[in-house]
Amino acid sequence: MNRVASSSVKYLSSFKSLRCLRPFSSASKPDGPLFPHKDDFPSRHIGPRDSDIIVMLDTIGFKSLDQLTEQAVPKNIYLGKPLDIEEPTSEYELINRIRSVAEKNKIWRSYIGMGYHNCCVPHTIMRNIFENPGWTTQYTPYQPEVAQGRLEGLLNYQTMVSELTGLEVANASLLDEGTAAAEALSLCYRQNKRGKLLVSDKLHPQTISVVQTRLSSLGLQVEVVNVFESDFSNHDVAGVLFQYPDTEGNVEDFSAVAESAHANGTLVCCATDLLSLTLLRPPSEFGADIAIGTSQRLGVPLGYGGPHAGFFACNQSLVRLMPGRMIGVTRDAAGRDGYRLALQTREQHIRRDKATSNICTAQALLANMSAMFAVYHGPQGLKDIATKIHHSALVLHRGLAKSGNTLTNEIFFDTLRIEPTSDIEDIKTRAAEKQINFRYYEDGTVGVALDETVTPKDIDDIFFILGSSEKFTNLLEDPLVRAKAIYKSDFKRTSPFLTHPVFNSHHSETRIVRYMKVLENKDISLVHSMIPLGSCTMKLNSTTEMMPCSFKHFTDIHPFAPLDQSLGYHQLFAELEKDLCAITGYDKISFQPNSGAQGEYAGLRAIHCYHEARGDKHRDVCLIPVSAHGTNPASAQMAGMRVEPVRVKQNGTIDVEDLKMKAEKFRQRLSCLMITYPSTNGVFEDTVAEVCDITHKNGGQVYLDGANMNAQVGLCRPGDYGSDVSHLNLHKTFCIPHGGGGPGMGPIGVKSHLAPFLPGHPVVNPLGANSTSYGVVSAAPFGSSAILPISWAYIKMMGPRGLRKATQVAILNANYMAKVLENHFPTLFKSASSNLVAHEFIIDIREFKKTANIEAADIAKRLMDYSFHAPTMSWPVPGTLMIEPTESEDKQELDRFCEALIFIRQEIKDIEEGRMDIRVNPLKMAPHTQEQVISSTWERPYTREQAAFPAPFVKPELKVWPTVARIDDIYGDKHLVCTCPPILDQYNY
Repeated sequence: MNRVASSSVKYLSSFKSLRCLRPFSSASKPDGPLFPHKDDFPSRHIGPRDSDIIVMLDTIGFKSLDQLTEQAVPKNIYLGKPLDIEEPTSEYELINRIRSVAEKNKIWRSYIGMGYHNCCVPHTIMRNIFENPGWTTQYTPYQPEVAQGRLEGLLNYQTMVSELTGLEVANASLLDEGTAAAEALSLCYRQNKRGKLLVSDKLHPQTISVVQTRLSSLGLQVEVVNVFESDFSNHDVAGVLFQYPDTEGNVEDFSAVAESAHANGTLVCCATDLLSLTLLRPPSEFGADIAIGTSQRLGVPLGYGGPHAGFFACNQSLVRLMPGRMIGVTRDAAGRDGYRLALQTREQHIRRDKATSNICTAQALLANMSAMFAVYHGPQGLKDIATKIHHSALVLHRGLAKSGNTLTNEIFFDTLRIEPTSDIEDIKTRAAEKQINFRYYEDGTVGVALDETVTPKDIDDIFFILGSSEKFTNLLEDPLVRAKAIYKSDFKRTSPFLTHPVFNSHHSETRIVRYMKVLENKDISLVHSMIPLGSCTMKLNSTTEMMPCSFKHFTDIHPFAPLDQSLGYHQLFAELEKDLCAITGYDKISFQPNSGAQGEYAGLRAIHCYHEARGDKHRDVCLIPVSAHGTNPASAQMAGMRVEPVRVKQNGTIDVEDLKMKAEKFRQRLSCLMITYPSTNGVFEDTVAEVCDITHKNGGQVYLDGANMNAQVGLCRPGDYGSDVSHLNLHKTFCIPHGGGGPGMGPIGVKSHLAPFLPGHPVVNPLGANSTSYGVVSAAPFGSSAILPISWAYIKMMGPRGLRKATQVAILNANYMAKVLENHFPTLFKSASSNLVAHEFIIDIREFKKTANIEAADIAKRLMDYSFHAPTMSWPVPGTLMIEPTESEDKQELDRFCEALIFIRQEIKDIEEGRMDIRVNPLKMAPHTQEQVISSTWERPYTREQAAFPAPFVKPELKVWPTVARIDDIYGDKHLVCTCPPILDQYNY
């Protein structure tokens, strides 16, 4: 044991004896059950064993979980009855049941297009990324030293998007194409402050709807126009958005439109298809300032609409306004290149209601899949796929034209609009016979969008359906087939793309598997250790919950397929809605929002629409405690509301008197109050029902942020104590994995009076024909449908008692850790009435800045040497750490993390007392890479052992090595590089 370990023995004695207690064994009971091996999923999901729970309860002074939670949760909101949901099912039974639900979906060949295309997902990417917890259970890469793998993958994504579009910079994904389009036009407004925006009438209809919804709440004027007839001379248009190829498949030359727009100070935005750009001139070459779209067809399943990664690229001059996350290249403390999230000062948790957007969740997992698709196929492979699709469309065009059909497309990539000679009802009958879906326009024309999976037989079937007797093979020698080919037109791409070695080195499965594994091994995920991030709820994402996401009856359904082909999905939606309503006390759920922040926006728009319907359009003030999540004020300003802050008391609770004063002051204009419960400071506030009542008495609605729902399930329900609407972070409480920064899901639950105002959709309306919806928030009608089976399965396997116990253990784990650490790190906030925390707690380390020049970042980096990811750093209180253990972590892991913090506290004490240099010490120099530790030179005033193996439990076989030293954030922002640097040797494994 090294010197620091020896000096820490007295600090560990307070809980080591508890950790070493012999666990109680049910096998020692002679009169056990007749069938003892019950498949009990809650016992798999909940980490601490019953014997551990007894010890932990004793440590904090309670005899039972019920006694603990009855003390922690205010009595006036405590749920005194079981949740009205089904009794739990076993894991084996669950898989059989979900398979039967899935198989109610019908897998037809869908050539609907509209931004969604079937594709051939490489099995190696499906297995090694999409189904791999080493990729799915990572957190957002805010600690870059232990996130270099996914950061490199996302940098590949940015490079792919940038080079295919021809624009200088790209971000690391947005939620979907509709979101990206709205963000593009919002950027145009922020750039030149003009109130009018033009969108092409040839955009996908769902994109138009999302844009109209998002920009109308900002008071902006959106006009749907023929962009070729647009007049920019009044200098009142902020931006223009068109589609290339457009929704009907046409490839048009927008050079004149762009030239006219630029001459009058208007920014030019282009929605485009990345795969088509392997053959087509990139948008940059005809003047686009911004390019957006979806990368779904690059190796991501349809999944009934999501999750898919939207992309956003722009000129370098706009980079400081670009929304979302961006990966940058910087250097580490040793001067070597490393990756990080760049320009984080734009993030909403810093800028709040001044943020450029409310984006919190991206689609990192899906972006990494698309990036790996490009790495695997390379530039020539992508071009070959695009050429196959394009040639199939050329054959189809020629055969239909020969048969007398009229086609509206001159130059096209993969999509045709056909005026058929056959009766439309006959076409639909034959299509049903062949189980093929087309896009049917109101004027009787038919849209056909081909994809990577199309075969000669598929083309022959389409000929048959559309009344043609032609055959694919008979047309191959027809000289007119290639007459309309892109490569024979002025639209042919001549510029190179994907020239970096990473896109030209991994085309065998052996190489791609090794590359994916190399990246995976650079990151800390839940397969390594607990990730104790406060407010982020990094809990178990069980294999059984995840398995259905790969079922073909869930992955291969187009979001605009007829409803009778998606009955399985709709059964799942109905059952999950029923369970979530029972859990929350709400009356209706919308699954359309595909992130928590988007759920906030959707809920606030529903509130505004409700007021408007009652003649209270003037209600625009949103009260938000200063401790709230940064997305709250960002979402409020996006929804067109005026944010008024509410003070928080010294103990972290809402200042009720200040709330009363603000609510009464703005009673004629009060729209809503946004709160988080338990509070952002990790406390069950006794006044929550009173706070809701004050808001209602002054004419407002209550929006409750659902981020901390993991402390409420089975114990209290927001709909019971006064909340009108909440978003539910399914990627937190309900087990959808974080995926390195996304996917997320943020459905909203509402009371009945807000139900008519939930999001609708122009293609498949979730609310039916008679809705009074304010509009659309996501491109897909039911959001990221393909990951909803995870939450459905979690609830079904946990049952009412399992869910309640999970919440109770989450609260127990947090209070146990706070107790173990209390002599070393004070807990900043506790409930005034119970002296307990909720499911998370904040430790105060601000004093160490004065005594040892140690800050939160130093502790965060040093934890990496113990093979741990840091807690939430400097939020919601600057200079603190916020810890949330969740119910899935067992006592051994909790103790190990506490032990790491206690060792670090002793290292700080060594600095305070002069035994360690204040500048060169294990915290300031952390994290320590393997390369540094095995170097032939070591000139630091502490040992290599103390650097890399600072505690007895940090064993060589369990060690997670950071692959870079401490990252230099300031250098990265001053020297912004956001595409793959020309490093030739890095990829020669």
